[in-house]
Amino acid sequence: MCRMFKISKSGYYNWLRRGPSKRWLENEAITEAVHDIFEGSFGSYGAPRIKAELSKKGYRVSRPRVARIMRANNLFARRKRKFKITTDSKHNYPIVPNILNQDFTVSRGN
Repeated sequence: MCRMFKISKSGYYNWLRRGPSKRWLENEAITEAVHDIFEGSFGSYGAPRIKAELSKKGYRVSRPRVARIMRANNLFARRKRKFKITTDSKHNYPIVPNILNQDFTVSRGN
């Protein structure tokens, strides 16, 4: 296996003995906190707001790092669209009468 990955045997066993790095453990703790904040906001908080919440909790983390962690965990903020009125029924334009009087009742089944 070491030959396949082109690493030394001593390097592999050193990696096994060494365990997870400080940065990896820190990222795991931040990931848990990000999940809690994201779920607490019902999926509406993005990286800037989550970064602010993490700062309040005492984490020293940058916004790009939070964004990277969110992206890695498939956490994307859902944006709420502004309501837009598409029909203007209070107009002064003339209303055309219904001259077809379409009656769609059927006399028998198909």
